[in-house]
Amino acid sequence: MRGYGMGMRGRMRPEQDLPDAADAPAWFAGRLPDGWFTGAPDVTVDRDEIIVVGTLPGLDGEFDDAAARAAAEEGRIARFREQTRDERIDVARQAEHRFGRAISWGARLGDTERLFTTVSAPVMTRLRQPERRVLDTLVDAGVARSRSEALAWAVRLVGEHAEAWLAGLREAMEEVNRLRNQGPDLG
Repeated sequence: MRGYGMGMRGRMRPEQDLPDAADAPAWFAGRLPDGWFTGAPDVTVDRDEIIVVGTLPGLDGEFDDAAARAAAEEGRIARFREQTRDERIDVARQAEHRFGRAISWGARLGDTERLFTTVSAPVMTRLRQPERRVLDTLVDAGVARSRSEALAWAVRLVGEHAEAWLAGLREAMEEVNRLRNQGPDLG
């Protein structure tokens, strides 16, 4: 598990030497009980958290309309969440020990996807007035309730519209890390 050191103003801050989580998708695919999901779950890793989202088995029966189907999907996801809580906590404890990150869960069924309790990590930033005005406009327009929420909204919007570029950037960073790991040991 990653350690914590004292940061500025006595606040606790995570140290940078996190355990490698490259094998997290395979570990979860092998560790999760059979029958939870229709296939291997999607596993997303960052510095703070690992999110595991699996697809639940399909619903049986016909539904009068899209609203009825959505309600049934919500209900099935809620049932999965309740029925698997103890086992998910056990798996999460093992994974947190192995990967040094918080573990969050989610489920997908049809057009419905729900994340269960996830990490909301504070991110410090300094913004100049033009950037603050953008956030304040989003707040004044009712798009967000606060600057913090407006910033999260803006980040999500950029992520949606720049996913291909971000994916390319992530691939390039992985290649840099691979080459760095192949380099000589100077230690």
